[in-house]
Amino acid sequence: MTKRYLLGIMLVLLLTVCLHEPIMGATPESSVQETTKKIMDILADPALMPPEMAGERKKRIREAVNERFDWQEMSRRALGRHWRKRTKQEKEAFTAAFAKLLEGAYMRKVANYSGEKVHYEDERVDGDYGSVTAKIMTSNNEEISVVYRVKKKTDDWLVYDISIEGVSLVNNYRTQFNNILRRSSFSDLMKRLDEKVARK
Repeated sequence: MTKRYLLGIMLVLLLTVCLHEPIMGATPESSVQETTKKIMDILADPALMPPEMAGERKKRIREAVNERFDWQEMSRRALGRHWRKRTKQEKEAFTAAFAKLLEGAYMRKVANYSGEKVHYEDERVDGDYGSVTAKIMTSNNEEISVVYRVKKKTDDWLVYDISIEGVSLVNNYRTQFNNILRRSSFSDLMKRLDEKVARK
C-alpha cells in the first residue's frame, strides 16, 4: 500500500458520516466525529462553493484538521530516536514542515471525496491514550480496517497515528526518515521535506 494511498484513506476517514449516533462527552470516537462534522459542514456550505472562495474553503478545512491532529506528537514519533538529538528550533522547523506535507496531501484529496462510508466499531481508552477502530467501505466494496491512535491533551483527544490494514503511517515515515538520517544529515532531511512541500 503506497504512502499516497494511505494519506487518501486518512482524508476519507475525516470526510465520512459516522454510522453511530454521536457520543456525549469527550471520548476518542466523539472527538473524531466532531472534526468529521466540521469538515462536512464546510464542504456543504453554499457560500464557500464559488471558485473565488476556494482559498477560504481550504483554510477552514485546514483549521479543522489542525484541531484534531497532534502534529508535534506525530513528528516526535516519526523521527524516533533522532528527535531527542534535535534542538528546540530544529524540532519546531521539522514539525512545521511535516505538518505542511500532510496538510498538502489532505487538501488535494478533498475534491476526490465520493461519499465513502465508515463504520466505527470499537473504542478503547487506557489512561491518556486511546484508539478508535473503524471499517471503511470503498467504492469497489472493499472493506479496509483502520485504527486511529489518540492521546488526551487537556480535555480533548488528538490523533497521533493512523494504522491502515496494520500499516502505521508514523512508522512508515519513521523508516524513511531513519534511512535518510543514517546516510545523511538532519539538514538534508529538512531540505528534502521543504522540497516536497514546495512541489505540492
